[in-house]
Amino acid sequence: MGRECQAERFRLDNHVVIITGGAGLLGTSHAHAIAEAGGHPVLADVDGPKASAVAEQVQASHGQEALGLETDVSQKESVRAMVQATLARFGRIDALVNNAALDPKFDSAHQGKHVNRFEDFPLEAWQQAVEVNITGMFLCAQAVAPKMLEAGKGVIVNVSSTYGLVGPDQRLYQREGQPPQYKPVTYTVSKAAAVGLTRYLATYYAGTGIRVNTLTPGGVFAGHDEEFVSRYASRTVMGRMASPQEISAALLFLLSEASSYMTGANLVVDGGWTAW
Repeated sequence: MGRECQAERFRLDNHVVIITGGAGLLGTSHAHAIAEAGGHPVLADVDGPKASAVAEQVQASHGQEALGLETDVSQKESVRAMVQATLARFGRIDALVNNAALDPKFDSAHQGKHVNRFEDFPLEAWQQAVEVNITGMFLCAQAVAPKMLEAGKGVIVNVSSTYGLVGPDQRLYQREGQPPQYKPVTYTVSKAAAVGLTRYLATYYAGTGIRVNTLTPGGVFAGHDEEFVSRYASRTVMGRMASPQEISAALLFLLSEASSYMTGANLVVDGGWTAW
């Protein structure tokens, strides 16, 4: 019997993969990568029309059936409807990527919008971010687990951030002559919680065939101004921000059989940010 082709272990042929936050920058990149690997991405996003439009683009580009669904991950019934719609279309769920999150942007279009110091951070903003960023992961994992248990296999990937491992460098967000801006407390707290949820679920589902891992990206370029990019790059070993495709490649590894001996782990793809 011949040696197994290792490249085949990265394939996702006919796998159905739900991506929350599927219409965003990384969600869109992930959907294309999954389809290119032979899978069927289900793009679940609070912006339903955009999710459907991206799904159509993915299908046209790769010839793989894709589905866009309007989903509010913070609402249990919306999550259940997402799972039911996925099963109605494909009859299976092989993987879940918990990617949806409220992540305040600091590109040129959002300058001056994040001026709340920790001391006066609104309770309503805290509650909303926790509901989306971590309660959403809990609800989605809870909803897909029965089908995975029935199949005797499945993959869950919870997306964290370097700011779930280390505190934000608030100096990156300051501009001379402008009011101070801050990466909010909710982002670090919720992304740290994602790592804890991974470890809990990985051990809870021990022996069931369900694997659960964390993907921790560093900063991804998304139209940031030159000053921010320069500051960010100086904090990384590799001297630059990531491209969406670099994060999606790491996700493919975690979704595929190439990572079959990994569960409860955290794959950090941050250009060396946390190595200093």
